[in-house]
Amino acid sequence: MKLITFGVPCYNSEAYMRKCVDSLLAGGDEIEIIIVNDGSIDNTASIVNEYQSKYPQIVKAVHKENGGHGSGVNKSLELASGLYYKVVDSDDWLDASALKRLMDAIKACLEKGDLPDLFICDYVYEHASDNTQKRINYSRLMPKDRIFTWEEVKKFPIARILMMHSLVYKTQTLRESGLALPERTFYVDNIYAYKPLPYARKLYYLETDLYHYFIGRSDQSVNIKNFVNRYEQQIRVMKEIVDAYSYDDLTKLPKPLRKYMLHYIGTISMNTLLFTGAADSPERRKAYKDFWRYFKQRDFKLYRKIRYFSYPAVTNPLPWKIRGWAMVRGYNILCRVMKLG
Repeated sequence: MKLITFGVPCYNSEAYMRKCVDSLLAGGDEIEIIIVNDGSIDNTASIVNEYQSKYPQIVKAVHKENGGHGSGVNKSLELASGLYYKVVDSDDWLDASALKRLMDAIKACLEKGDLPDLFICDYVYEHASDNTQKRINYSRLMPKDRIFTWEEVKKFPIARILMMHSLVYKTQTLRESGLALPERTFYVDNIYAYKPLPYARKLYYLETDLYHYFIGRSDQSVNIKNFVNRYEQQIRVMKEIVDAYSYDDLTKLPKPLRKYMLHYIGTISMNTLLFTGAADSPERRKAYKDFWRYFKQRDFKLYRKIRYFSYPAVTNPLPWKIRGWAMVRGYNILCRVMKLG
């Protein structure tokens, strides 16, 4: 039995994907690596085939037409045979000692016959321009080195959420949640880190820096210029989040989980407003109004909670240009603090 399936979506990744895959191979025969070549036009396909040929018991090569990051995740999850599943982007990598710790924890839970639905690990931003790091740690928010429930999770502070990098879901949990990410859309990790959470009833936190998230390429989604250009895709993602659970659905969840889900929606809503308001045009102003109209029509109670009693409420009184300036300035400060580039 494979303990973990790693899904690695690749698009024109020849320059950096070897570091990613090599870091995963440290897991040995107890892991599965599904590398999805998403219609690359460089040498990615031959590198994928090379790894499958060299490690046929570990690596599966998948070649498909381009469908975007979400499409690659969907395909690798569909084919996954591992007990747990984790997405690793092709320009990122895992720490070998942290991976061993995770695998040892899974095996210990297997021996006890009590498996968590979700492992949570810390991660590291690796900043290319100055070789600095920023560690994201959850130790003050939850117990560590044991199974626990949402009832033991503390309130998350502003600007701190669970990211895709920190999550190792039980494969069956993801499938039960009905997760299917939209294709040809950036920022689908927002959905991945939200929709399955109510299905993850038993959690396990390991205080270890497992995931290393590379920051430094100009084409990365966290780049502010890309935010400006891709606002419509973020709105699409936000609509998927709005559609996932109604306010009435959320009220049925354990209180700490309900509070976290509302905190998460508020945070991603602010991101969406940043994407949209970072520049000015008639199209952006219309998209902004259309988004709130959609939200209001879909679920008035959730709309009211988020727009007037969550983080977006701060921007409501501000004129468009001042709002956009303030949010971009705030994001740039966050980038400097978090080393996001």
